[in-house]
Amino acid sequence: MVSKRVGQYIEAKGISYYAFENSLGSSRGSISKAVKDGKSIGSNVLEKILSVYSDINPVWLLTGYGDMFAEPALTGNGAVKTYRLKTDTTVESQQIPLYDLEAVAGIVPIFSNDKAIQPVDHISIPHMPKCDGAVYVTGDSMYPILKSGDIVLYKEVNDIANNIFWGEMYLMSIAMNDEEYITVKYIHRADVPGYIRLVSENKKHQDKDVELSKIRALALVKASIRINAML
Repeated sequence: MVSKRVGQYIEAKGISYYAFENSLGSSRGSISKAVKDGKSIGSNVLEKILSVYSDINPVWLLTGYGDMFAEPALTGNGAVKTYRLKTDTTVESQQIPLYDLEAVAGIVPIFSNDKAIQPVDHISIPHMPKCDGAVYVTGDSMYPILKSGDIVLYKEVNDIANNIFWGEMYLMSIAMNDEEYITVKYIHRADVPGYIRLVSENKKHQDKDVELSKIRALALVKASIRINAML
């Protein structure tokens, strides 16, 4: 429930409901009552919250996934977000290889541990969940969480049939008509046995059910990096 998470954020910030409501220009008691009664909060108020309180993670606020607070800036012109499971432990320091998907013709060769596949660079971010690699993403199916040109950092899934965390975000390779289709989607349970449902963040993209057996490679998305060019 979004209203519950708003209450958790207010408590974590140590501010009063009155001060919070006043900062948004909302009527007194409107948000405190919504939190107390578990009622919905209007989209215009949510937009105002995200505008005024820039340290809140919009993904967490709207879906409950990830951390409450947005990650600090990676550099002066970039930002990193993490998507942690409750069971994740962080690594103090790691060198995460960054691969060029066009150069290696997909993620299957990367996951095969082919020594001939060389990363184009390495990424080092302290106190991150353990990651196996990183790639650039294309397309807008996960917008606004991800946009074309962002980098996703991932942890490979070796036992695809048994190790899916339903509702989480995944990088995957799907066999379609003898070609490899690479995408980032949420994975949900499908109504038909043997299938999974691929769900986009961008509601312009329809959900799609695919056979689990057609997933050639799968990796849980652990973090994303967005570079904002400053001209």
